[in-house]
Amino acid sequence: MEMNTFMDIVNNSVYFFQAVVAIYGTYCAVVVFTRIQQKRFKTFDGQSQFLDVLEEPLARGDFDSAQQICDGDRRAVVQLGYMAIVNRKLGLKKVRDLVMDYFQREVLADLERRISGINIAIKTEPMLGLLGTVLGMMQAFGKLAVAESVKAEDLAHDISFALITTCVGLTISIPLMFVLTATNVRMRSMQDLVANGMGRFFEMYHQGLSAGARHGR
Repeated sequence: MEMNTFMDIVNNSVYFFQAVVAIYGTYCAVVVFTRIQQKRFKTFDGQSQFLDVLEEPLARGDFDSAQQICDGDRRAVVQLGYMAIVNRKLGLKKVRDLVMDYFQREVLADLERRISGINIAIKTEPMLGLLGTVLGMMQAFGKLAVAESVKAEDLAHDISFALITTCVGLTISIPLMFVLTATNVRMRSMQDLVANGMGRFFEMYHQGLSAGARHGR
């Protein structure tokens, strides 16, 4: 009786950890999608329109106006542009290195950590399901080994536990695999947009530095 109680606790622990991993993986997926949505322009044209607006003050070396345009916007290209404008006294090369390091460390690294969380959930859920399968079969065969006669419903309970944990693990990990693929696609799209946008920004930024030097700004 005590052994059965212990095994019931172990079995319920498998369900508990499956639920925890599922919540963690889902949380990471939601955070990644939300962050990417916040950090990227929805379209290439939308990003181009913003850069068109920013080009006018930069062309005449008016960094104060350009800074006001960028201030408060959470999208990556805008934030990186804001950082470049604020630190313009460092010179073009140092500013470019500073901006790219910030993007890698503060934006991409955070997203990659969350994506790793989704990966962990995808890999852990089937393993927990397999653990439940092993525990259920051990319990079923243990009853067969020690009892002269075993009720079918007792074996059915252990076998159903074994199958349910496997099913739960796969049910959680398979959708997360599709989420991970979609997340990686969106992240690569964001990186391409940022690379394109910052390439154009630094061309305008360089012209702005030259114009600002001419006007003593």
